[in-house]
Amino acid sequence: MTTDLKMKTVFSGIQPTGNLHLGNYLGAIRNWIDLQETHHCIFGIMNLHAITLPQDPKVLRQNILDAAAIYLACGLDPAKTTLFVQGEVAEHAELAWVLGTLTPMGWLNRMTQFKDKVKEAKYRPVAIKNDEERNTTEQLIDKINNNISEAGNLGLYSYPVLMAADILLYKADLVPVGEDQKQHLELTRDIAGAFNRRFACEYFKLPDPMIVSGVKRIMSLQNGTRKMSKSDESDLSRINLTDSAEEIVKKVKKAKTDSLPIITFDEARPEIFNLLNIFSAFTGKTPESLAKEYETSGNGKFKTDLAEVLVEKLKPIQENLTRFKQDPAYVRWVLDEGKNQAHKIAQKTKKEVFEIVGL
Repeated sequence: MTTDLKMKTVFSGIQPTGNLHLGNYLGAIRNWIDLQETHHCIFGIMNLHAITLPQDPKVLRQNILDAAAIYLACGLDPAKTTLFVQGEVAEHAELAWVLGTLTPMGWLNRMTQFKDKVKEAKYRPVAIKNDEERNTTEQLIDKINNNISEAGNLGLYSYPVLMAADILLYKADLVPVGEDQKQHLELTRDIAGAFNRRFACEYFKLPDPMIVSGVKRIMSLQNGTRKMSKSDESDLSRINLTDSAEEIVKKVKKAKTDSLPIITFDEARPEIFNLLNIFSAFTGKTPESLAKEYETSGNGKFKTDLAEVLVEKLKPIQENLTRFKQDPAYVRWVLDEGKNQAHKIAQKTKKEVFEIVGL
């Protein structure tokens, strides 16, 4: 891969925790495909972040390869971008330690995602022994606020510091972020500034957020107020990129709507609002024009047409995915090449940082 030095560097990553879905594709992967034409792109499969929650080791290893195959199937070009596995570049953890020594506890206490993970039941304290000890959500949140060491684990708590290391290791200019990650990028900027002040240098640049225009947050098909998520217990809540045509049709038909007889683009109607945004993202039509087009057609016609569009647009990705899954050696080669490219940059940054701090 050749790099134009005038290109700005973009860093982003997704955890390998189960099937990637429409939210991942529209919110991140499709944007990556466009960015690789105009930027120096470094994209990670973030397995160190993944193990902050319990993972089956065998499943996790397979998920890493599956994630890489999906990125390639969507159009990521290893000749234009760097795709690597986070845990295969040791400098991520090494820089995270250095940055952790400069990060006040108060900054981490303000991070909302840690509390959200607990509140959404994505994590439970390991100390629970029986039903009598099982905390309600409210009690658990109070416990976090009063004594954060009693809930979660150190990795989950210090997750934002590792995220800062991920970004700063490659001196990224831009980081594509959604609303749920903006706070972590702000912390990354704070940590970079703290390093520069502590050692009286301007070593780390402050990365800027890259807001993806024209893409609304993709929500659950079963609850329009919650983000579409790989961790949702109901598979009906998401369209996975690997879903068959039959599964896509079934999920769209079972998608929650409301009882109003007409279709309108209104945030006060979160489920239909979400479906219109998905429809818009795959057709290029505005959600407002789609709402007008289907205003009196009824939910049945609207959902049928939406399902047909999704099946058609996802078919090339799924055909590519089948091809890449039949050639795991190639996928592994791409990741090895990406690791080598990432390591060259990461090793230089680590060496310079260690010299600055006296290690």
